[in-house]
Amino acid sequence: MRADRLISALLILQSRGRVTAAELAKELEISVPTARRDLEALSSAGIPVYPQSGRGGGWQLVGDARTDLSGLSASEAQALFLLAGPAAAASDEVKTALRKLVRALPQTFREHAEAAAAATAVDPTSWSALGRPRPARVDELHDAVIRRRRVALSYRGVRGSSERLVDPWGLVDKDGVWYLIAGTEHGQRTFRVDRIIDAAITDLPANRPANFDLDAAWRDVVGVVEQKRSRTWASVKIAARFVPILRDQFGMHCHVEQRLADDRCVVTLAAPTPLDIARHLAGWGAMVEVVEPETVREQLARIGAELVGRNA
Repeated sequence: MRADRLISALLILQSRGRVTAAELAKELEISVPTARRDLEALSSAGIPVYPQSGRGGGWQLVGDARTDLSGLSASEAQALFLLAGPAAAASDEVKTALRKLVRALPQTFREHAEAAAAATAVDPTSWSALGRPRPARVDELHDAVIRRRRVALSYRGVRGSSERLVDPWGLVDKDGVWYLIAGTEHGQRTFRVDRIIDAAITDLPANRPANFDLDAAWRDVVGVVEQKRSRTWASVKIAARFVPILRDQFGMHCHVEQRLADDRCVVTLAAPTPLDIARHLAGWGAMVEVVEPETVREQLARIGAELVGRNA
C-alpha cells in the first residue's frame, strides 16, 4: 500500500540522511520510477524532502533531521498523516507504521498529526454513475476538523436552504463525492460538501465524542442509505456485454444471478421505488426485459405511453 511505502521512505531518510531513488527502490522492493514518485509525493505534500543533483547526490531531509523528526514543522507532520490517514483503516501494517511515526514525533505535534490521520476516510464505492471534482471547501472543513472548531454552515438540503452551527467530526470521500459528518443540536448528521453554500470556521471549540470512530460512523451512514436505496428489487434479462453499464447505473445494487444460453444474463437490480428502476431502464428499450416484479413493468409501460403521446 502506498501510504505504508511513504512512511517507510521517510523513516529510511531519517535513519540514513540521504538516499537515492535506486537505493530506496531496492530497500522497498519497488521499481525506481515508483520510488522516485513516492519521494516526489512526500516533497509535494510539504515534507522537507529535496533532491540533490551531482556526484554523491540523492534525496535528503532538509536540516539533516533524524529519527525524532525534529526537522518537521507541525504543518509538515500533519501533511504526512494526510497522505497516510485515509489508507490506514484498510491495513494493519499502515496502522503499525503510523503508531511508530507518532511516537517519533515531537510531543507538541502529536495531537495535530493524529487528528489529521483520523479526519478523513475513503469509500471507493459510488452511489452514482460518475464521481465529481473535489469541492474547494474540503480543505477548510478538514482544517476545522483537525483544529476542532465549530463551523457555521449555509446548506442546501432537499427541503430548501438552512443555516446551521455544527461540530465537524470527519470527512469522507465516496468515489469523488465528499461528505461531512458533524454533530448538531439534533445529533449526528451527514452533509454533502457540494451542497454547502457557505462555511465559516468560528473560534468556538467543537465538541467531539471521546470514542468517535470515523470509519464506524460512516459504515452506519452507509447501512441506513443502502437500506433506503434497496427497498425495491427487480429481475431483468440483458446481454452480458451490457452488464458493466448497468453496474455503473446501479452500483452495488446490481448482481448477476445467471448466465443464459443466448449470451444474456439474469440480473437483479435495486432502487428505492419501482419508478426509480423503470426510469433507469426506460432508455434501454427492447434491449432489456423485466422479468419481475409487475410494478416495474407497469411503470415502464406508463413511461413508454407518455413518450409516445408526447412525441408522436
